[in-house]
Amino acid sequence: MGSKRNYQLEMEQILHAPDAPAHILLHACCAPCSSACLERLAPDARITVFFYNPNIIPEEEYRYRLEELRRLVSEMPLPCSVEIIEGAYEPERFLAFARELADEPERGARCQKCIRLRLEEAAKIAHSIGADYFATTLTLSPHKDAVFINACGEEIAESFGMPYLPTDFKKRDGYKRSIELSAEYCLYRQNFCGCPFSKRDT
Repeated sequence: MGSKRNYQLEMEQILHAPDAPAHILLHACCAPCSSACLERLAPDARITVFFYNPNIIPEEEYRYRLEELRRLVSEMPLPCSVEIIEGAYEPERFLAFARELADEPERGARCQKCIRLRLEEAAKIAHSIGADYFATTLTLSPHKDAVFINACGEEIAESFGMPYLPTDFKKRDGYKRSIELSAEYCLYRQNFCGCPFSKRDT
């Protein structure tokens, strides 16, 4: 059933239900991906953006992406204010497992462990601030496996008792819209996911 699920429709049904979430924690990987996701979610709920990406190396790249995200949120005319929470920058936590998986292809075991790490942190923070759901911008990229990301999010939700919002932000021209918004706000669009292994393979 997994690959046949319509995550976009499921998200819309949750957002428009009588008990719709009032507050969503959105894990964000970068400003370009966040742009279209914020545009889609912000009319329906208060958003807290969580920037936790220990895979982004070197730190200069990490800081630049974070500042671009902050600039986007400050300039984008959203229905309500959006708070940004910066997670700890701990590349050693990512490299502890990634080095052993250096030869894995993109979307392989290394990427899956990286996604799981980031979603687990998002669930923890969502729970700590009292958000109704947690979600991630990662499903916007055509290079990411939305089926795996959603399955991982739902598994983590069960472990942490924190509801996960299923998404497939690339649907309904979401990725195309992110490109348009990136041009509108002159956003830095990186050409690799963030880790040195993805940069090597780009």
